[in-house]
Amino acid sequence: QVQLVESGGGLVQPGGSLRLSCKASGSIFSINSMAWYRQAPGKQRELVALITSRGMTNYADSSKGRFTISRNNAKNTVYLQMSRLRPGDTAVYYCHVADGLGVSHWGQGTQVTVSS
Repeated sequence: QVQLVESGGGLVQPGGSLRLSCKASGSIFSINSMAWYRQAPGKQRELVALITSRGMTNYADSSKGRFTISRNNAKNTVYLQMSRLRPGDTAVYYCHVADGLGVSHWGQGTQVTVSS
């Protein structure tokens, strides 16, 4: 069984920054892509950023220039550095891992609230 444990969410003022972390553990064969998604109330879950095993990244248009995704393969951990946060970034952020067998794994989610 694979566990994804997220941390780093919270309340931040507009213009502020947060860093999310997600560590994968358990019976995971290998990790291909790691990603962050988010879901705001009443909206569908959407991709925020993705990073492949080789370090290639892909960002949603709303994330470009403000968010940075990175990973530490030795620690099976993915990070999301978020800057210049806006109220529209308020959502539950989910970590996603695609393992070497093509199986998707999701974290439990961490709340990010951007408000003054």
